[in-house]
Amino acid sequence: MSQLLTEYRPFNLNSTIAESARKSLNDGSKLIVEGVIQRAGAKNMNERVYSRKILEREIENYKKGPIAERRALGELDHPDSSIINLNNVCHNILDIWWEGDDVMGKIEILSTPAGNILKTLFANNITVGISSRGMGSVQESNGVLRVQEDFEILCWDMVSNPSTQGAYMRPTSLNESVGNKANPYMKVENIIRDIICDNTGMCQC
Repeated sequence: MSQLLTEYRPFNLNSTIAESARKSLNDGSKLIVEGVIQRAGAKNMNERVYSRKILEREIENYKKGPIAERRALGELDHPDSSIINLNNVCHNILDIWWEGDDVMGKIEILSTPAGNILKTLFANNITVGISSRGMGSVQESNGVLRVQEDFEILCWDMVSNPSTQGAYMRPTSLNESVGNKANPYMKVENIIRDIICDNTGMCQC
C-alpha cells in the first residue's frame, strides 16, 4: 500500500552561511546553499533503504519537471500531507546531481515568511536538516524496509529532526558546553517569536 514516506538528512553547509544569511535578511540578496540531500543504498533511522535505481529515476523526473519549471518548492518542517502548502514554502531547489551515492542539491532560500525564519535560524547558528517527502510502499527484507518501485518523490523540506546521519545544515561551528547546554528548541521558539513581533509590530506571544 502506498504511503507518505519521509527521509531526513542533516544538511552540511560551509562556515560562511551564517554571515550570508544575515546579509540576505538585511539587504534582500539571494541566499543559495549546496549539500547532500539524499543517499542511495544506506539505511536511515527509519530503517528504510532507497535503491540507487529508484532514486536515479526519481531524480531525473524531478529535474525534468519541478526543477526545469522552477517549482521545486519545499516547506519549513514536514506536514502530514502529500500537498505542498504555499503558505509554508521556504526554498526552491535549483539543481540536483550525483556525487557517488550521494544526491547533491543547490537550493535557493526564498524571502517568504517561512524562508526568512529559516534564514534567521541560519544566522543564529541553528542546525537544520533536510528531508525528502514522497509517496510509495516498502517491503521488509532481513530487518530492513526497502522502498519499492512505486515510490514517487514529491519534494524536500527543511526540518529540525533528521533521521539519516550526516544531513544537518551546519551554518558554522556550534559552541556546546558539556555541563551547561541550552535547550535548542527554546532558542528556536524565541527567534520565531521575535520575527513575528518585528513583522507585525504587535506581540501576542
